[in-house]
Amino acid sequence: MIAKLQCVVLDCADVVELSRFYQSLLGGVVNQPDPRWSLDDGWATLHSDGGFVLAFQRVDDYQPPRWLDPARPQQFHLDLEVKDLDQAQEDVLNMGAALLNEGDGKRSWRIFADPAGHPFCLVRD
Repeated sequence: MIAKLQCVVLDCADVVELSRFYQSLLGGVVNQPDPRWSLDDGWATLHSDGGFVLAFQRVDDYQPPRWLDPARPQQFHLDLEVKDLDQAQEDVLNMGAALLNEGDGKRSWRIFADPAGHPFCLVRD
C-alpha cells in the first residue's frame, strides 16, 4: 500500500452551503477541529459519523459538471447507500439536490446532483 484515503475534496463556489448539504445527507460535523486542515472562507470539512471526511474547496468562477456532457464531465461521483430509495429521493430533493436520472423505476439506484452540480447516486441497500 502506498497511501490511504484521507478525504475527498469537492470544488464548489460556496464551501459552507455544500458542506451543510452533505451534513444533512450523511450526518457528521462541519469544520470539526482537525490539525490536518486549516479552515477559512475557501475551505470546509465534514467529518462524517462513520469517520469519512469530505472537504470542500472554493474555486473562483466554478463551473459545475454537466451530466453526460463530455465538455464538462462529472469528474467523480459518490454512491450513497439508503434503506428507502423513494424517501431518500424526497429528502435530497428537499435539501436542494437535483434529479439527473431516475431510470425506469426498476433500478436499485438513482442519480442526482448536489447544489454545486456534482453527481451522486442513491443506492438501495
